[in-house]
Amino acid sequence: MLVRTFGWSMVITVIGLAFAGLVWGWSGLAVVAILSVLEISLSFDNAVINAGILRKLNAFWQRIFLTVGVLIAVFGMRLVFPVAIVAITAKINPVDAVKVAVNDPDRYQHLVTNAHPAIAAFGGVFLLMIFLDFILEEREIAWLAWLERPLAKLGKLDMLSVVVALVALLVAAMTVATAVPLHGGHGTVDKTATVLLAGVAGMVAYLVVGGISGFFEEQLEDEEEGEEGEQADGEEASGETAGGAAGGVAVNSAQKSGTSALGLVGKAAFFMFLYLEVIDASFSFDGVIGAFAITNQIFQMALGLGIGALYIRSLTVFLVRKGTLDDYVYLEHGAHYAIGALAVILLVTIKYEINDVITGLVGVVLIGAAYLSSVVRNRRLGEGSGEPEQRTEVPSGV
Repeated sequence: MLVRTFGWSMVITVIGLAFAGLVWGWSGLAVVAILSVLEISLSFDNAVINAGILRKLNAFWQRIFLTVGVLIAVFGMRLVFPVAIVAITAKINPVDAVKVAVNDPDRYQHLVTNAHPAIAAFGGVFLLMIFLDFILEEREIAWLAWLERPLAKLGKLDMLSVVVALVALLVAAMTVATAVPLHGGHGTVDKTATVLLAGVAGMVAYLVVGGISGFFEEQLEDEEEGEEGEQADGEEASGETAGGAAGGVAVNSAQKSGTSALGLVGKAAFFMFLYLEVIDASFSFDGVIGAFAITNQIFQMALGLGIGALYIRSLTVFLVRKGTLDDYVYLEHGAHYAIGALAVILLVTIKYEINDVITGLVGVVLIGAAYLSSVVRNRRLGEGSGEPEQRTEVPSGV
């Protein structure tokens, strides 16, 4: 299972590190290795969130996530995105932006770092919306029931998550964004308007992509329920005995199971895939900015962060195949709390610098606590039923 899931990531790691050693020497190899570990530590919670969404997709779109999605994650967010930021902020054409990134690393770092308030506002609000919509939704299983149950009741108010996120954005814009230190420590600048605009853009991106994917998902579910209802009526009409009726129920149950195994297809799957990529982009912001603390060489950054992103994708697939989120029911809760923490950290870093070690540890601690709570819950349920816990591998089609 491990070799099958992480095999390609391991192969590419060996090739990438060998390339780094040949081109940049031992120092370059060390930088790429450190960046890979940084990306994995910062994005571990991303894998849990992605797994919760990926298991809704059919086998085809899961493969797209691992192929096209990886190209977008590695080349799009870790290579093209920073250059695009340079082109926009410096108001130069893309070719000149590439030349700056390759030939003038110090200026490249200066331009990308100065764009951080807008990046942090966009990603912070987007991630905050994910956390709020999760924590304000009523769920059968609650991890921190003393907190989640009351918040779920408040969540019945329409658009509460939007209101809370807008308030958080306004607070950030009127406090940390009013005097943002310039790169190099030479004075401050007012980024209030930039932060407000970028934060609203992050909210719009979340509402549009999430709303469209949710619409098509509900439409698909309604169609499936209608087909299952017609099938059940047909079985009931044709069943002349109790045994026949029981057989009809069994067939319908199996067909239900098969439908859920197929996963989302068509437009619903496409927009869910886009939603996954936007989430990945939001998670990658802090990694791209944090990488400048280690190097300002664009290709070393792209290679190191790209290798880390491959492992996060592989971990996502591993979680789906093993059915880990079904076995450890609080993991998804822990990952969403980590998302909420990362959203707050991003907004705070508009003005204040927070070490990436702290950012990574927050996610690891929250997910670790959720995992341990899930283990305790499983043992308690196993003891209560008097039966040993059985875990089965869930086929994902990837």
